[in-house]
Amino acid sequence: MIYLFLADGFEEIEALAPVDLLRRAGKQVLIAGVGGKEVVSTRNIRIIADIEASEIALNNELKMIILPGGMPGTNNLEACEKVIEAIKYCAENNIYIASICAAPSILGKMGLLKGRRATCYPGYEKFLEGAKVCNTGVVADGKYITAMGAGKSVAFALRLIETLCGSDKAKEIGHSICYEEI
Repeated sequence: MIYLFLADGFEEIEALAPVDLLRRAGKQVLIAGVGGKEVVSTRNIRIIADIEASEIALNNELKMIILPGGMPGTNNLEACEKVIEAIKYCAENNIYIASICAAPSILGKMGLLKGRRATCYPGYEKFLEGAKVCNTGVVADGKYITAMGAGKSVAFALRLIETLCGSDKAKEIGHSICYEEI
């Protein structure tokens, strides 16, 4: 099971590219809405989540959580107790945590990126407390995968597929959408 958390003010591409491509790869991804099932993006696009964040199950079937960026979406994710509980659970149980744009700042503030390589949206580096900040589109270090922003959403999603399904599956999905940077 993979959960992608959505909160009002999320960045559309950063949220939907991972869901779309992971589902194409055969992974079970549920969109978990913070504050209800209807979530509104930064550009006023309404998405109906599969479940509410309060309904997620933190157990041994969980393989990854994904935190898209956007403002105020990132702040709304950080303010949600269930999101923080899920992050802590994943960190304590060696489960993948993927975040993009401003969302890696949540992990940085929690001290989870100390000594790890990470990236984020330019200007948010100050929140990656103790991280080895990289000016790279997508960075994986252990169970943490971070990405810079919307323009890196497909590369981010393909890295998630590579992590969970292997490089052959990532290449297959990349080729199926005419993505040439793999």
